[in-house]
Amino acid sequence: MKTLVTKRRALTTSMLAALLFPAVPLWAQHAEQHAVAAQAPAANKVAHSDGVMRDLWVDHIFWVRNVVIDTLAGNKMAAAVAEQQVVANAKQIAAAIEPYYGKAASEELFRLLAGHYDAVKHYVAATAAGSKDKQAAAVDSLTGNATAIAKFLSSANPNLPFDTVNGLLVAHGGHHIRQTQQLRGKQYAEEAQTWEAMKQHMYVIADALVGAIEKQFPNRFG
Repeated sequence: MKTLVTKRRALTTSMLAALLFPAVPLWAQHAEQHAVAAQAPAANKVAHSDGVMRDLWVDHIFWVRNVVIDTLAGNKMAAAVAEQQVVANAKQIAAAIEPYYGKAASEELFRLLAGHYDAVKHYVAATAAGSKDKQAAAVDSLTGNATAIAKFLSSANPNLPFDTVNGLLVAHGGHHIRQTQQLRGKQYAEEAQTWEAMKQHMYVIADALVGAIEKQFPNRFG
């Protein structure tokens, strides 16, 4: 049994490594998007929603990064404040889908996002404590949560294929893991590169969500 668990964790780690830096297209600046979008009302609405969703997801990684830094530094008060912002941000992301899928779906997404953060938080705590076993358990939770979120989103919107969403979320979890390891090891130049990759990846996730919602509810954007 122990061998199977070890193999599973090794497979999970391999998946995270493989998906950590997927090919990410270069995205235009927000100002350029809005300038082009102004030519068509429908496109303008989509661009606006796109920008809002991007901001929400970038805020997610911004505040989680603060939690990581403060936790590793042993600054519990600062970490607690950053965590409050992580929770508030998760509520905002969940609220963004409520106009399309209803309050129950919004609450479920918030629950899943809370699970995502909880797994990251446990990984950070395990890293600070130097516990490889707890790190592995946190990775298992993070991967399982990615699957749960992907199932939820793909069942709500046929334009969000499970495999695609799951891959994006597993890669996102991998970014959190790499960032935590780099900050713990004081590899600041490397972490700066990871941060840029994380931002680009958040744009991919945000754009995928907005694009899928637009396709599912075209009249809401017309």
